Amino acid sequence: MSSASPPPTREFTNPPNYQFPTHRLARVLRNPDKQPLVLVACGSFSPVTYLHLRMFEMAKDYVRQNTDCEVVGGYLSPVSDQYKKPGLLSAHHRVNMCNLAAEQTSQWLMVDPWEAFQDYQRTAVVLDHFDYEINTKRGGIELPDGTRKPARVMLLAGSDLIATMSEPGVWSEADLDHILGRYGVLIIERAGADMDQAIDSLSRWRHNIHLIHQLVQNDVSSTKVRLFLRRGLSVRYLLPAPVVDYIEEHGLYRDDGPTASAASGAIAAEKEKGKEKEDAAAAAASSSSSSS
Repeated sequence: MSSASPPPTREFTNPPNYQFPTHRLARVLRNPDKQPLVLVACGSFSPVTYLHLRMFEMAKDYVRQNTDCEVVGGYLSPVSDQYKKPGLLSAHHRVNMCNLAAEQTSQWLMVDPWEAFQDYQRTAVVLDHFDYEINTKRGGIELPDGTRKPARVMLLAGSDLIATMSEPGVWSEADLDHILGRYGVLIIERAGADMDQAIDSLSRWRHNIHLIHQLVQNDVSSTKVRLFLRRGLSVRYLLPAPVVDYIEEHGLYRDDGPTASAASGAIAAEKEKGKEKEDAAAAAASSSSSSS
């Protein structure tokens, strides 16, 4: 894994009273010969499950054993309510549940609410936000000798994401190149998923796509958890106990309404953003034509 190029110049909007969480971000790189790496998982997290948390541990093991990087932080980035996924619980509850899970079950995971509490942000922009906060504003990660080194930011996701990326017309070519070319992705393989064909269709970025096999299969999903809850079934030991307590305390997911997978939500959102870009380009072309 090589160091990324400087981030593009971009203006970011922040939610009210927003502060980027750094309380568990490593201040000093243990091995100065390594490349500092930050893992970012974007998703609905409705609710956050043990598999979401386990993904970070699997990725950390993979990075340690197979790369020249050192993980210095991990972030869950819940999507905005504007994600337009049917039945999506409010960002307020989703962020609270993620915070309970991260703070009470992990020593290194954090929750960044930047994406959750504003308009929908494309994944490429979310990764730019992390790059900006860690490298531009804070100058990267400190080395033992007092100098600093920029951190690599990588997307962490389940295999359903790479499947949508390989589907023509879902993601713009520019965003794919930005996410897979500039940042790269760590994909956690899920039971029954055939990743070979999906990755083959993204061969241009194959060097930046890292597939991580589950040594202990876990197919727990938020969709299944919500189904259990609607049926009045127990979800203990599928989610962290504080999250289960929070759901029970607030009476969440008793009537979840229409459901859709995270992948289908991503497809709808990215297609809409793509259409907006096409409409803007067409309008610009029409304006140019009429003025000439």
